[in-house]
Amino acid sequence: MCPGAVVLERDLGFETTDFEQVVVAIENLVPKVEVVEPGLVFVPIQGALRYYGGERPLVERMFDRLTEWPGGRLGVAHGPFAARRAAALATEAPVCVDDDVAFLAGLTVDVLPDDDLVATFRWLGIGTLGELSQLPREALASRFGEPGLVVHRLASGEDRMVAPRGVPEDISVEQFYEEPLQLLDQAGFAARALAGRLIVALDEYGAAPYRVEVSVWAADGTKRVRVWRSADPFTEHGLAERVWWQLRAWIETAGVSGGIVRLRLQPADLSDAGRQLSLEEDTVTRLEAVRALHRAQALVGPDAVLQAQAQGGRRPSEQVGWFRWGEEASIPQRNPKAPWPGRVPSPTPVLVPPDPQSIEVEWDGGIPARVRLRSRWETVTTWAGPWSLVGRWWEGEETVERYQIVTSATALLCEVRDGIAFVVGIYD
Repeated sequence: MCPGAVVLERDLGFETTDFEQVVVAIENLVPKVEVVEPGLVFVPIQGALRYYGGERPLVERMFDRLTEWPGGRLGVAHGPFAARRAAALATEAPVCVDDDVAFLAGLTVDVLPDDDLVATFRWLGIGTLGELSQLPREALASRFGEPGLVVHRLASGEDRMVAPRGVPEDISVEQFYEEPLQLLDQAGFAARALAGRLIVALDEYGAAPYRVEVSVWAADGTKRVRVWRSADPFTEHGLAERVWWQLRAWIETAGVSGGIVRLRLQPADLSDAGRQLSLEEDTVTRLEAVRALHRAQALVGPDAVLQAQAQGGRRPSEQVGWFRWGEEASIPQRNPKAPWPGRVPSPTPVLVPPDPQSIEVEWDGGIPARVRLRSRWETVTTWAGPWSLVGRWWEGEETVERYQIVTSATALLCEVRDGIAFVVGIYD
């Protein structure tokens, strides 16, 4: 519809850098800020109440500080879930909750994090968290499993129940760097490697962290600390992503003068929920594969170890997008579910040359008769096409004809341009 349109992808790393100034401003009032994502933080204030003379003076000072950034909202409650919902209602002034249970009882089930459960509860006639909390917890756990138990606890004003199982108190992981890390690519690789080590160490105890303290030491001796929180136990990918965002924010705001010489991750609020292995899950093999990929990244660099994802396109070379292994896949440039008229029908070639390779084809009345494969000619046993591909003429692209050609030795997808054939795909 609009060839000149430009779609801007969301960059959470940039948002973290931009949000860093807000976090620093809050930390100047209360330390140990827990960052959930760019734009959302939890601040434990119990230890600061006596210093500021009570809850109201502290809330007023924090709200005044947040007015520097339009759109900021502030909610106060005993638990994170209730505080988050209070902040959502704080459009003009802070919302302070004295009784989490009474406050949550009047909210609709739409505030719960599980959309499928919300739809089910609506269908059952349960419209508020108060109605949900009156149901027997055992019945919800029996019917919906762990997700039902979690939402019932939230509706009852009980934030997550931490149940660690014999995990050592100090299970932090850290790494020293002889050459200080100053580049974003270096920081990204360090974040993935250390996050992988921490999750592997916790896997031995069947635990996962809800909170992780990220500490860095700069070349000039200064230390920076930030706590990240997650509503669900951190996965390796989720933890690596958040550590990378934080390191990027510190590097881009000159928060680590001279580069990073030491990095440490300290988990907290460990839980044994969420590590339920499937019957045939091969955890050992998976961990070995992860370690091998980490080693490969260390040897050849993060840009040389890639993952593939499907995307739309008319040529086979356009139907695969690449992103770094260990990072979250970006939004496909082209929608893979779009019709893409002019696309060659299935099957899809198993091999696609990075650049089209010319090939000699003999034609008999517009029909491919023979194909030269290196030193010998192979007779075409069957073929299909042509499919015309009209290029973007406004950018000077030409129209090409495509053929599927089958011989006794191989099957090829060819493009013909100005009478010259090129191999653009090889079938299995």
